[in-house]
Amino acid sequence: MAKPMMILQALFLLAILQALPNHAAAPTATADLFREYIGAEFNNVKFTDVPINPQVDFHFLLAFAIDYDTSGSPSPTNGQFNVFWDTDNLGASQISSIKSQNPKIKVALSLGGDSVSNGNCYFTPSSVDSWVSNAVTSLTAVIRKYNLDGIDIDYEHFKSNPDTFAECIGRLITTLKNNGVISFASIAPFDDPEVQSHYQALWNKYGNVIDYVNFQFYAYDQETSVDQFLKYYDEQSSNYDGGKVLVSFISDGSGGLSPADGFFKACDRLKKQGKLQGIFAWSADDSKANGFRYERQSQAVLATPN
Repeated sequence: MAKPMMILQALFLLAILQALPNHAAAPTATADLFREYIGAEFNNVKFTDVPINPQVDFHFLLAFAIDYDTSGSPSPTNGQFNVFWDTDNLGASQISSIKSQNPKIKVALSLGGDSVSNGNCYFTPSSVDSWVSNAVTSLTAVIRKYNLDGIDIDYEHFKSNPDTFAECIGRLITTLKNNGVISFASIAPFDDPEVQSHYQALWNKYGNVIDYVNFQFYAYDQETSVDQFLKYYDEQSSNYDGGKVLVSFISDGSGGLSPADGFFKACDRLKKQGKLQGIFAWSADDSKANGFRYERQSQAVLATPN
């Protein structure tokens, strides 16, 4: 029988462990994760076009659902989300079909994006309570209709302060998870002062419900070198301390460290250092033109043992 002092010490240790900050939620997948945005450009790309290595976890990210109306001149709807991706090719039946082919395939929904109908897409809540209420209701309907697994936050323009953004998005993710509507969530910031101020406010308050950081490393200068890329990775890993920060490329090579200019060399170095958490790409729509060569390479890197 344990002595009373030993029991007290064990209880004290347990209390300390429970009090420690749990800053990053345990992810639903391993470090062998590849993610790809799809559906924003309406060029008839299909899930089945994209090569999928059975050894990796694969997330398709539908781009986008936006809280704007679908009129010819869209305006904000305060959290009432509508579908803006190519549902003709990426609809409910296609989602169910691709997921049934491989248990490692998940399909998530990205919110916001850079633009809507040739104008900037702004995060524009009327109030925290009303936006969260509308967003939970509308997104629950979309997620259940399309049999989706998670959400990704990709707002890039803001008509709110960082604290309001943090509270709206944090409460949205928390509620959807608590309701069993989604099993994972990610954010997609990039290195811009306004963008970072909003996402770091969200991370600092609600990092425990965010599973992945889809950092847009392709938003850096096109002349980025391997060494610079690795420096950027360390900086952003510090900014999102404790998070699963994924590296990324843009299919057309228009920004950041291109797959043709050293991206995979950087991935190999990160992998050897035990830092490679996963890779994501923007986007399948653009990769269709080059036969998805970089998707194949990315997944080969992830599937190769250290």
